[in-house]
Amino acid sequence: MINNVPSQGHGTVSVPFLLMAILFNVCLIASNLFETKLFTVAGISLTGGVIIFPVSYIINDCLVEVYGYRKSRLVIWSGFVMNFFVVAMAQIVRLLPASPFWDGGEHFNYIFSLAPRVTLASMLAFVCGSTVNALIMSKMKIATGGKGFSVRAIVSTIGGEGIDSLVFFPIAFWGIGPEEMLKLMVTQIIVKTAYEIMILPVTNIVVHRLKSIENLDTFDRNISYNPFRIKDL
Repeated sequence: MINNVPSQGHGTVSVPFLLMAILFNVCLIASNLFETKLFTVAGISLTGGVIIFPVSYIINDCLVEVYGYRKSRLVIWSGFVMNFFVVAMAQIVRLLPASPFWDGGEHFNYIFSLAPRVTLASMLAFVCGSTVNALIMSKMKIATGGKGFSVRAIVSTIGGEGIDSLVFFPIAFWGIGPEEMLKLMVTQIIVKTAYEIMILPVTNIVVHRLKSIENLDTFDRNISYNPFRIKDL
């Protein structure tokens, strides 16, 4: 029987949690690299990041559902730090003199020469969106007594992606018309939410499996939702 406990042991993490956290970080970093690829489906232009970035929200839902908001908060900030580290290292590598026989410098710089404004927008949007996603999942779980995971996952994604878009697009694309910006924001939210809905059967299987393995079903009662209390596990 699964234990409905307030939280997992303070300061401890399990192997499944660790693997989920690693996958979350990989998805976040990879999605930023894939953003340089543009493709069109049914007349709608999207970036390659839309293929993998929603997976980070799905993992976030799983983490909150099984381990609780506090551990999800730790993973969110680890993703922010790791993404910053990769971006910073990429800029250092770009400054290194290229070998005279290597002709890939222009392509390398194209992929990793992110505009500072876009980078800042991406990082802020990720932290804000992911935190809101986790908070909604956690609050709704308490309100529903743990029922209706699928509905909670969809609602939290809409909330998280909405905040993500509200932060990212005005900063990254400042100067474009409000109609164009609104269209971009709505398209991103719809596509990413539809992605989560399509993959919900897999998400449900993962959640049930994790609960069974960990013998855990965390309810975030009497906790602080302060996004900066990272040490509070």
